[in-house]
Amino acid sequence: MSLSSLSRALARSARSTRPLRQGSLLEGYAGLRAAPTPRSSMPGGDVGGLGFVRSYLTSALGSRAAAPAGQGKVGDWRFLLASSQFRRLFSDGSNKNYEKYHPKEKQEEPKGDGSDKSDPKKDSNSKFKWNFKEDVMKKFQELLAPQLFLGLMLATLPKGSSAKEVFFKDVAGCDEAKQEIMEFVHFLKNPKKYEELGAKIPKGALLVGPPGTGKTLLAKATAGESDVPFLSISGSDFMEMFVGVGPSRVRNLFQEARQCAPSIVFIDEIDAIGRARGRGGFSGGNDERESTLNQLLVEMDGFGTTSGVVVLAGTNRPDILDKALLRPGRFDRQIAIDKPDINGRDQIFRIYLKKLKLDKEPSFYSQRLAALTPGFAGADIANVCNEAALIAARSENAQITIQHFEAAIDRVIGGLEKKNKVISKLERRTVAYHESGHAVAGWFLEHAEPLLKVTIVPRGTAALGFAQYVPSENLLMTKEQLFDMTCMTLGGRAAEEVLIGKISTGAQNDLEKVTKMTYAQVAVYGFSEKVGLLSFPQREDGFEMTKPYSSQTASIIDTEVREWVAKAYEKTVDLIKTHKEQVAQIAELLLEKEVLHQDDLVRVLGERPFKSAEPTNYDRFKQGFQVEESDKSAEVSDASPSPLGNVVPT
Repeated sequence: MSLSSLSRALARSARSTRPLRQGSLLEGYAGLRAAPTPRSSMPGGDVGGLGFVRSYLTSALGSRAAAPAGQGKVGDWRFLLASSQFRRLFSDGSNKNYEKYHPKEKQEEPKGDGSDKSDPKKDSNSKFKWNFKEDVMKKFQELLAPQLFLGLMLATLPKGSSAKEVFFKDVAGCDEAKQEIMEFVHFLKNPKKYEELGAKIPKGALLVGPPGTGKTLLAKATAGESDVPFLSISGSDFMEMFVGVGPSRVRNLFQEARQCAPSIVFIDEIDAIGRARGRGGFSGGNDERESTLNQLLVEMDGFGTTSGVVVLAGTNRPDILDKALLRPGRFDRQIAIDKPDINGRDQIFRIYLKKLKLDKEPSFYSQRLAALTPGFAGADIANVCNEAALIAARSENAQITIQHFEAAIDRVIGGLEKKNKVISKLERRTVAYHESGHAVAGWFLEHAEPLLKVTIVPRGTAALGFAQYVPSENLLMTKEQLFDMTCMTLGGRAAEEVLIGKISTGAQNDLEKVTKMTYAQVAVYGFSEKVGLLSFPQREDGFEMTKPYSSQTASIIDTEVREWVAKAYEKTVDLIKTHKEQVAQIAELLLEKEVLHQDDLVRVLGERPFKSAEPTNYDRFKQGFQVEESDKSAEVSDASPSPLGNVVPT
């Protein structure tokens, strides 16, 4: 609106600067009749320059209002280049052009004596008048015109991207996937190495993995490393309510990619348009999605396709994609990006810790934090590092310490800490004995996970306390391990029954975990002798209308699950009764301190009676401190002088 009002003001000022007509106020005041002065069309004059500015503003406003995003600046440049008035501003032949289109009138020869003498005063005035205009025009060209051109050029230049480029060195925890993606970049940079062996570049690769594992980050690194054009788009950008927009955008995308081939195209969240056709049976938007998918299939590997375009795509739902999209020739590779193991988390922590202000070296924290965060993806690790920095800033600390990282991990796992939550003394005592039962049961069970800490500080929306363990990343689980984990989960309910004499609703989450775990053992893993070596896995979406077994088999499964849970609860109750005094001591200590670590449990319960054959994640967490202590002792021994003095090798 401001530019539009400015253009109208310029138009009014242009009309106001026109020469006064006959019969104007000037005529009445001076008593003289002024001859009507013709409107000057001299390029670069007052009216001509003002008309150029006014026309440029009108054209710029109209083009920016009508053109789509990103095309207004191109329209402005086309208008400037096509404007004759703008070109005349930078030409030295303005006087020549004026004389060409407006020739001087022929002066009549004076009659009478035939003398060719002219009035010197009139000639000097006209010459002085013309020289003044010429000087003004030169000054305008020398000063104002270059500045105007420079300003317009800077205004139309694209602004630099504020986003920082990502390279392969910034991606960690997925070395195998990174190696697969780097082959595309190496092939595009040096194709002769592969063509000499008769190899062809894969036409596409599908990045598959859980959310937060780094699929889009890996694509950003590919864009940063590759020297070829990289086109990125989201799957939802193809979907519009207008018919035919999706296929048109697919055609335009691949047409642009072929024009700048070799190139890379990345489609994020391809499941938005790549769903299997024929599902649902709905019309309307589903037909548009199928038309877009058909166009994508044709562009990737159709009749008229050309080589030189590599398609990368990312999704966390490969099971719903169309089979025609996944076949070789379109997506030749499916690159799985899983959650990182302890070594991968160590590498990811090293990348993020370099950006933080720590009290010690990043390598001091990376191994310890990797052991404390099993099952964390790359996005979770980035969130932990950011939360630790926020907690340190909140507490007015100049550096980040290990306590800040532990608080950040608790914040990510359990939620926001609520120390001011109103809890009655009876409820607080019940929570303390419940968590103490979990700690003692896991301490004296062989296959249970080692306890890290236990707390009764409320967190999140419903958790009044929790016990945090450091699970080992086992790929296989035995029947004995699952049984001990079931007993440990039931330790809280058993402690309430044995020590308090009343049970509460605090064990609801524990019972839910036990139910799922036991049903999986009986109906999925084939651990039950009565059910046999059968597996009936449940669908993840939960829309299972009919069960793949009879009602008699379902009754056997239910009976078997109840018997297994009752057996585990009976063993847990006996264990709590055996260590009743120790459970009470841990509970009272919890009421006093609110948070207990493993060192506190060792002072009350003694050393854990079971030793693992292989180092667990908790051992790796403690090993870093032990290594540091051994390094310090080695440095002290090296610094001490030798009684034999300096020995010089011969």
